Amino acid sequence: MHVQPYLFFEGRCEEALEFYRTRLGAEVTMLMRFKDSPVPTGNAEMCAGAEMSGPPPENNVMHAEFKIGDTTLLASDGMAKDAPVFRGFSLSLTAADEADAKRRFAALGEGGQVQMPLGPTFFSPCFGMVQDRFGVGWMVIVPGPKA
Repeated sequence: MHVQPYLFFEGRCEEALEFYRTRLGAEVTMLMRFKDSPVPTGNAEMCAGAEMSGPPPENNVMHAEFKIGDTTLLASDGMAKDAPVFRGFSLSLTAADEADAKRRFAALGEGGQVQMPLGPTFFSPCFGMVQDRFGVGWMVIVPGPKA
């Protein structure tokens, strides 16, 4: 069994992929646009029975896979109806050391919002929480006890 996060960016998927590529070194390993689908884009069956108000823009991302370090994430523009909403979870990024954590935290925070400043805690010498410009929550952590 394998569980992977699938993020719906509601029309901003390509922008998000580029953001993660430049900030975190993400590698896009697969990208399919709606225009590449063998199923007509107005067909609701294409999206597991989802009701569509009309065909999505043909250049929108239907499905993408990307890697950040050893982790593969999945992404899509989804139906691109509303702003993306990411609630009830955060992605946890383990940094090699405090300098790496600071760099990645700052990169993720560009255009986003710091929820908990990066600093020492009882469970880590360096931990913080930030929401990126797309609304995805990130927890950046250096493993190990507080020094």
